[in-house]
Amino acid sequence: MPAWLKDAVFYEIYPQSFCDSNGDGIGDLPGIVSKLDYIRDLGCNALWINPCYDSPFKDAGYDVRDYKKVAPRYGTNDDLVTLFNEAHERGIRVCLDLVPGHTSEEHPWFKKSAEPEENEYTRRYIWTDHWLAGTPGHPYIAGESGRPACYMLNFFKCQPALNYGFLHPVYPWQSGPDSPEARATIEAMKDVCRFWLDQGCDGFRVDMADSLVKDDDERKSGTCAIWREIRGMFDRDYPEAVLISEWSNPELSLVSAGFHMDFYLDHGGNGYNTLFRDYWGPGPDRSYFRADGAGDVMRFLKDYLPKLAATKRSGYISFISCNHDTRRPRYSLTERELQVAYTCLYTLPGVPFVYYGDEIGMRYQELPSKEGGYDRTGTRTPMQWDEGPNRGFSTASADALYLPVDPAPDAPCVSSAAADTASLYHTVKQVLALRHAFPALQADGDLEILHAASGDPLFVYARRAGDRGMVIAVNPSRTDRAVSVDVPCGPCRFSVGTAEGRDLGDGRSMIRLGAQSAAVFACG
Repeated sequence: MPAWLKDAVFYEIYPQSFCDSNGDGIGDLPGIVSKLDYIRDLGCNALWINPCYDSPFKDAGYDVRDYKKVAPRYGTNDDLVTLFNEAHERGIRVCLDLVPGHTSEEHPWFKKSAEPEENEYTRRYIWTDHWLAGTPGHPYIAGESGRPACYMLNFFKCQPALNYGFLHPVYPWQSGPDSPEARATIEAMKDVCRFWLDQGCDGFRVDMADSLVKDDDERKSGTCAIWREIRGMFDRDYPEAVLISEWSNPELSLVSAGFHMDFYLDHGGNGYNTLFRDYWGPGPDRSYFRADGAGDVMRFLKDYLPKLAATKRSGYISFISCNHDTRRPRYSLTERELQVAYTCLYTLPGVPFVYYGDEIGMRYQELPSKEGGYDRTGTRTPMQWDEGPNRGFSTASADALYLPVDPAPDAPCVSSAAADTASLYHTVKQVLALRHAFPALQADGDLEILHAASGDPLFVYARRAGDRGMVIAVNPSRTDRAVSVDVPCGPCRFSVGTAEGRDLGDGRSMIRLGAQSAAVFACG
């Protein structure tokens, strides 16, 4: 396990929306370089950059046309190497997005695979053996190539599935995960990893990490075997590089597949969903951090704690404020609710992620689909830096921007948030500073639940490393709350709202929190 992950805090950047350095309305790599000091000063020491490879952008870059070439709209390969170098000088690691399950239909591999004549790429993708034979149980395309066959899709129509085999082949056109064609695909993806790692990349977030071997069993044994092999390459040749999975199943991704980290994603009804986004379906919003909601922290803990216990020695569960696929938390939560939420989120075990703009409370925008974004588009709008034209994102005309900035007069921006010491920005900055300062709050510190009960919004837990500890208490409700806990409570290191911790003697303390408050206390 790379040691640097213990104190890592990632910042996710959607490159086309972060900072435009050349005035064409689209964010770019030099723009990211220009904001590295901001990212470092916020308290983030690692980056995850969404796909910046050459692409037709039918799915915002997740349809890769060339894994080894930076998309011209973002700059050049040299610009990406400059980003690696400049980030490293500031103590910031940089991870790229790896898309291993599919490519663009414009990728040269696929174009060769679609030719009717046999060649080295004929089996790089999954094709049937007849133009009338589809792929049972999977989406497919027919009639768009000279090859008299149908090909399988991995997601959108523009994303043909790369061939890692079927766990148990049934039809003559299916091959196994140990077939020459599956082995060629695995080696090709290893080659992509080596290419960027050799130039300074610090690892990869892996898109749809569970989608490799088809018709895999419920334990994803075929797919997990591939990732264990790739993890072995990392351990041997790039021991400081990391693999982060988009899986949200840590018992498979961390324990079985060998990833260093796995995202806790917003899947309906899971623990993470109950914290922020439990507003779909009939009835009231039941999100725990909503002050007027009907949330219950036990719904989160019953899902989260078994996962944490099962994976503690294998890797880290990563909490996200949001990501490019999820509505921003400001969609349903106020700034004060987010201050309480982030105090909790960034003091839990694992390696956390801040999605660009969430630290200032950027809002979700209702927008038409852009580059396959659909209802995700409103989470991908330009970063809002100041109160000038285009909120400081770009000098282009407003109609030339990749997406519009928030038009509201009170749209949040970095300049105003930084000037207001009571802002969400300063909450994030202070909590992350505490996390870096105290090992108990870092990725591998132990977690002990001190108080959590159905019907009680007050949640209190301790983090420990060696003989040092911290107690975190959060109260998202509109009523004051108090509880005695079996730890000696020391000075308050940080608070949102009103908080008091009083030592009762005999190793016990009384903790009182005002409405919509949160606090971090030192403890023995």
